[in-house]
Amino acid sequence: MPVVRLDGTGLDADTVARLADGGAVPEVPPETYARAERSWHTARRLAATGPLYGRDTGVGAHRMVFVSDEDRAGQDLRLLRSHAGGIGALLPARQVRAMLAVRANQLLAGGSGLRPAVVRALVEALRLGVHPAVNEYGAVGTGDLTALAQTGLTLIGELPWRYGDGLPVPVDGTCAAQAPPVPEPVVLEPGDALALMSSNALTLGQAALVCHDMEVLLHASHAVAALSLAAVSGSLEAYAAPVHALRSYPGTLHAAAEVRRLLGVPDRPRLPGRRIQDPYGFRAFPQVHGPALDAVGALRAVVGVEVNCPSENPLISEDGPEGGPAAYHHGGFFATPLGLALDHLCLAVLQTGQLSAARLSSFGDGELTGLRPYLAGGVAASSGVMILEYSANSALAEVRACASPASVGHTVLSQGTEEAASFASQAVRQALRALDAYRLVLACELVAAVRALRLHPVLPDAPVFAVLDAGLPVDTEDRPLTDDVTAAAALLPTLAAL
Repeated sequence: MPVVRLDGTGLDADTVARLADGGAVPEVPPETYARAERSWHTARRLAATGPLYGRDTGVGAHRMVFVSDEDRAGQDLRLLRSHAGGIGALLPARQVRAMLAVRANQLLAGGSGLRPAVVRALVEALRLGVHPAVNEYGAVGTGDLTALAQTGLTLIGELPWRYGDGLPVPVDGTCAAQAPPVPEPVVLEPGDALALMSSNALTLGQAALVCHDMEVLLHASHAVAALSLAAVSGSLEAYAAPVHALRSYPGTLHAAAEVRRLLGVPDRPRLPGRRIQDPYGFRAFPQVHGPALDAVGALRAVVGVEVNCPSENPLISEDGPEGGPAAYHHGGFFATPLGLALDHLCLAVLQTGQLSAARLSSFGDGELTGLRPYLAGGVAASSGVMILEYSANSALAEVRACASPASVGHTVLSQGTEEAASFASQAVRQALRALDAYRLVLACELVAAVRALRLHPVLPDAPVFAVLDAGLPVDTEDRPLTDDVTAAAALLPTLAAL
């Protein structure tokens, strides 16, 4: 199994995805654990000099309610139990494993004051392929408190670990032969509960998966658009390098260049189309798809910052007012940059998804394609790929619903002490749904483009046409197309890698 390094500084969206998918195991350098241990010792020294939020006090509206000496021993367990109130469906293992990877790396960055044994247990859970049960709802973009409280109760052995498709690992030793090993339960020390919970690790893990998976789809979109352009004998003038050099947005330049590369044409193509100019779906693809590339790049940058820095409140720092240690109470966990980046991405993906649906609709127009309407075979009244236009627009409606910015939300919580929220947690759920729906829109277009190209007598020699022999059915008789779309969706990562 490949090994990836968790050191508190070098995690990115792709590495999170590899760990979440079980394609790699984590390795932590000894000096990184030493950093976490220094933070733990510093927190203990600071706790001896004055009260710390969540360790010596309640939380939220109870921030000025001090914990008595006789109640101190049970404070952390009470915090975990009281905050483990997530509701809704259990999240897929992949998303929870992404959370574990992010939280472990944040803690390894130093600043939490959490006992290193807890961090080691998180890393061990990743290595063993087990995860806590985490419910979907419970956060508003100011910390994934419920998810991480559930994680904490699992780490101490109060809740069972889960594995595979979500089966719980028995806590009484039964069925041990089928169940994987789990980390040894950890023992809570004062301050551990809030130090573990004070993070947006679940939202960040999900955002990292969105970033990784959406980049695959957006890169595959270049190939799908190129296939569609070739299928309608579209004009390449709209992709010429001089056109885009005048408005040099990075994403737009890249989108145009990729279509040229995949079709094997020069920067200044001399191949005329059959029309003076094409519909927007073909002509404006670089201008519309480019912003989606820029948006996913912006999300990648935000994720890269957030997964490699401590977010805990209070922050345990060696850089205090007089050069010594300090505990800074702050709002660094407030996830506005993440929420805005996710909202931006959903809006941008909607725009390029609309063009994909428009290109798909074009395949119904025999005058545009030079082929039978809807690329039908068989008798004259055959429907061909007609229904894909409906299915794709149904999926596109989901993308449109997800593009309503979550950041416009507002709430006041905890007796008014928390009077705003970023709603990044809602934004990432919308982005996950938009991702799945956009994949299907693109797959519908791919089915139609490949069918249209197969109806052409001759194809140019270009890299992108290799997909025509990649497993999509060749039959053009009227039949259910669900399996075709499923097969096309499975081909998208291959197209992204061309």
